[in-house]
Amino acid sequence: MNDNDTKRLSRLTAILTQLQTKRLLTAPKLADKFSVSIRTIYRDIRALEQAGVPIITDEGKGYSLMEGYRVPPVMFTEAQANALITAEQLVLKNKDTSFIKDYTEAIEKIKSVLKYNIQDKANLLSERTRFDQNNHLERKSSNLSDLQFSLTNFRIAKIEYANEQNKTTTRHIEPFALLSTENWLLVAYCRLRKEFRFFRLDRIKKLEILTDQFEPHQLTLQEYFERYH
Repeated sequence: MNDNDTKRLSRLTAILTQLQTKRLLTAPKLADKFSVSIRTIYRDIRALEQAGVPIITDEGKGYSLMEGYRVPPVMFTEAQANALITAEQLVLKNKDTSFIKDYTEAIEKIKSVLKYNIQDKANLLSERTRFDQNNHLERKSSNLSDLQFSLTNFRIAKIEYANEQNKTTTRHIEPFALLSTENWLLVAYCRLRKEFRFFRLDRIKKLEILTDQFEPHQLTLQEYFERYH
């Protein structure tokens, strides 16, 4: 697919989105919005019609979708949604405000098509993930996705964890938040120590997500920092 094909596909998708959100659209307005000719918009509308989209043409007024027609929403798995949320936190550290605005708006559209239960979990993860400004360091971990699942589903995690002296202990923990500094850090309530602890993900030698659930901790990440640090 060349650059022109990519641009056209993006435009067709955007036109379809516009048709779903507005009752009537005119060719001149669409041409102005996408910086193309009216003739190009005519061709785009015809392409959508040929693809099976029921577009109603009201001569002299504009285009609308047949009443009740909706494009089936894109379905994301929980892990895919979590990956997008993690990327969102990284983007928020970008210094280009226009890029942040565009990405944030895109993420909001993606969130809107998530199933409600996944949407709630994605919002929780967004609130419980933080990146620092040092985005060039390598962060090694093969457990991030599983821990995100544990965090948003309130599932106890059983880990074999090595300390600085490389001594390994088995812990049952309640994941609370994920922080990206020099390494990925997990904030979790440790049932062995009976308090919140930091765990470096690269020191987790073995991870098992249990079926047992824990009661959600009723505080925000900011409240956690204010209370414990």
